[in-house]
Amino acid sequence: MRRANVCKEPAVVVMAVLLLVGCAAITGRDTPEDTRITTEVKARLAADPLVRASAIDVDTSRGVVRLRGSVASEQERQRAIQLTQGVAGVQEIIVRNLMVRR
Repeated sequence: MRRANVCKEPAVVVMAVLLLVGCAAITGRDTPEDTRITTEVKARLAADPLVRASAIDVDTSRGVVRLRGSVASEQERQRAIQLTQGVAGVQEIIVRNLMVRR
C-alpha cells in the first residue's frame, strides 16, 4: 500500500508543473497574432513619409495596440493612428502616451 502512494506523488508533481506551464503559455503576453500586428504597424509607420517611426513605440496585447512616444505635430499623431487602424486584427488603439512635442 505504501508503495502505491510513492508512485502517485511524482505524478501529482509532474501534472502540477505541466498545468502551470500550460497556463503560462495561454496567458503569455505576446501571441503570434500580437507579434504580427506589432510588426505590421511598425512597418506602416516606417514606410510613411509623414511619420517619424523611430520616435513611436508600438506594443500589442490581445489586439490592443499602445502607441507611445512623441511626435512633431497633431497631424503626425493622427496619421500614426490612421495607419494603425488599417492593420487587420487591431481591436483598440491606446494613444494617451503619444504626445505632441511643443
